[in-house]
Amino acid sequence: MRHRVVVVGGGFGGLQATLGLRHADVDVTLVDRRNFHLFQPLTYQVATGALSPGEIAYPLRAVFTRDRNVRVLLAEVADFDLDAREVELRPVGEVEAPDRIAYDTLIVAGGSAYAYFGHDGWRQHAHEVKSLESALVVRSRLLSAFEAAEEETDAAREKAWMTFVVVGAGPTGVEMAGQIGELARDTLAHDFRRIDPRTARILLVEAADRVLGTFPPSLSAKAKQQLERLGVTVMTGRAVTGIDEAGVTIDDERIPARTVVWAAGVTASGLASRLAELTGAERDRAGRVSVAPDLTLPGHPEVLALGDMVRIGGAVLPGVAPVAMQEGRYAARLVRDRLAGRATQPFRYRDKGNLATIGRAAAVADIKGVHLSGFPAWLTWLVVHLWYLVGFQNRVLVFIRWSVSFLTHGRGARLITNS
Repeated sequence: MRHRVVVVGGGFGGLQATLGLRHADVDVTLVDRRNFHLFQPLTYQVATGALSPGEIAYPLRAVFTRDRNVRVLLAEVADFDLDAREVELRPVGEVEAPDRIAYDTLIVAGGSAYAYFGHDGWRQHAHEVKSLESALVVRSRLLSAFEAAEEETDAAREKAWMTFVVVGAGPTGVEMAGQIGELARDTLAHDFRRIDPRTARILLVEAADRVLGTFPPSLSAKAKQQLERLGVTVMTGRAVTGIDEAGVTIDDERIPARTVVWAAGVTASGLASRLAELTGAERDRAGRVSVAPDLTLPGHPEVLALGDMVRIGGAVLPGVAPVAMQEGRYAARLVRDRLAGRATQPFRYRDKGNLATIGRAAAVADIKGVHLSGFPAWLTWLVVHLWYLVGFQNRVLVFIRWSVSFLTHGRGARLITNS
């Protein structure tokens, strides 16, 4: 019987691990509760109508059509039986799935979700853009806000509809705020008869003292300037203390706002918590499970965990796609080396830099100590994201979409599909 590898999660880490094993003498089963790989760095562009869902998602089965040793299984992980070396599954919707699937090596890449810092009641009023489904909800809420403001006769309520709050000024928050500014002041500027979308108030709230805290201070300052040119009000050193359907409370200031986007902290997948319980591994405050330098769990060298749900030897790596991708490729290489009897080395992350786009020809980039801003950074951002998109067709479609949008100032996916 060939060596059996089960990979949990079709995100960046799980996908790279599976790709790294598709030509190996192993049988791989990739388990995910979605049938597609989502390019999460661009979900905010779906949320603002710049791209359509199918342009940043790619069917997992299509990735591995010609790889006979790879099986894609649409199912959700219910539990792990580490002693029996089995993964317990539950079906997704009406799609039947086996109750259990056996493995010789298990690779878990469950990812993360946004954390609301103990205020789960905020979740229904402040939506995030980490998943495709939530990005579509945000898109509908953004566009519906302008529609509601157009028909509103009360000045105070109109102002609330025209106020947009983004909580968290990391890359996602900065990119989201910039895109809302561009949407209001460029794309929608002349679409309405009564309201002027350019008067929309866009607030970016961050508890730390600057935006893009993982970037050098000089680039944070550049990003703030570019945001302000798009009409975004940057509120650093301020904390959100309340959110409801009518607005937000920032410190002690109440701000009526009907649209709030959450882009603050993250918490590890619940699979990290379960693996910690089963192995005795430590977890940090964000729920990340501690793994060894070779990404394995204590007492279980056959179980590897990677991506946003882990910290390595107590060190927390950035929660970005390149980290998960490098860990996924490392996990595949580790499996191949073990089967070949070769010595293995600990995982080492190679930091290739940070990128964040703010709007049209506006971005910041920190690439191995080289600091870029404005058009050069934006062009770099475009090339990198096109390169890492999965699927040649998606790369072509996104390139065409971005080119047309740049030339026409338009957004072709401004559809309200959810309430």
